[in-house]
Amino acid sequence: MISIIIPVYNQADKISECLDGILNQSYKNFEIIVVNDGSKDNIFEVLDKYKDKIKSVNQENGGSNPARNRGAKEARGDYLIFCDADIILEPTALEIMLKTLEEKPEASFAYSSFFWGKKLFKLWPYDSERLKKMPYIHTTALIRREHFPGFDEKIKRFQDWDLWLTMLEKGHTGVWIDRILYKVKTGGTISSWLPAFIYKLMPFLPRVKKYNVAMDIIKNKHKILNE
Repeated sequence: MISIIIPVYNQADKISECLDGILNQSYKNFEIIVVNDGSKDNIFEVLDKYKDKIKSVNQENGGSNPARNRGAKEARGDYLIFCDADIILEPTALEIMLKTLEEKPEASFAYSSFFWGKKLFKLWPYDSERLKKMPYIHTTALIRREHFPGFDEKIKRFQDWDLWLTMLEKGHTGVWIDRILYKVKTGGTISSWLPAFIYKLMPFLPRVKKYNVAMDIIKNKHKILNE
């Protein structure tokens, strides 16, 4: 069984489309665990419509990583997938990810390309050396539960990168699926994504500074500062 863990904080406007996408999956052997991380919106009203199809867990606001770990503790499946409330899965996403892991027993997780708003993030085969240099694998990947180390609850940014690096250090690697299996629904009309050249040419921008600080935290933790 696959345990689908959805941390949610003030995303009542997005969670329905996320849940509908999950309930429309071709693969049906799954459970849905929604961890409400202290939301202040009308999330209870929205989730009540799905009460017979989900397990809902409530906790005080602590951040996405504590919420994900709480969901993992509640999970009963042999596989885990962390699906944020703004994720909309393609109907065959779970089926394809599970089949890929069954065909690749040496892999600990399966990941795919995806849309972030209208921007396509077309990824590439798993490369441990490339992973040490840059974050390129999204949190929404199917993971063998036995190899999941938990999210570092002190990390506030690049949580996915930190997870995959931690797994790499334990000898657990991934496999890429050359398909677009989900999209991330962005807010508003102006994307918060910045082109790569901005980070190189405009290091003085506040957003770029915060990005670089967060990246240094991950590199220092995993001893890859000179990579």
